[in-house]
Amino acid sequence: MENNKLTIWVLRIAVAGEFIGHGVFALQGKQDWIGWFAKFGISDPGTATQLLFILGIIDIALAILVLIKPIRVALLWMVFWGFWTALLRPIVGMPIWDFVERWANWGAPLALLLLIGWPKTFKEWFK
Repeated sequence: MENNKLTIWVLRIAVAGEFIGHGVFALQGKQDWIGWFAKFGISDPGTATQLLFILGIIDIALAILVLIKPIRVALLWMVFWGFWTALLRPIVGMPIWDFVERWANWGAPLALLLLIGWPKTFKEWFK
């Protein structure tokens, strides 16, 4: 049982680090990422920067939450968001290997979610 607690803490720290890193880059308005918004019809750099800032706040808030108490629904969001941001690389023209390299971005929150326990009821998603 002690080994499981240690593994959960390692994953909590890893997931938090990944989301803090992404969040800080977003708050800084990473130029490459701002350009990617145009692929989805948001060509105004000001709007893209604002959206990126909001996403950065969300990433950092989730990182802090996972350290305080990993809520299942937040982890599920982190799985999907990590997958999407990894998949975004080949969509915007980067090599497929940029997607493969980032599998841990969604794999770590998924592993944490599975270790904590997949919810059996809707209510458990919020515990």
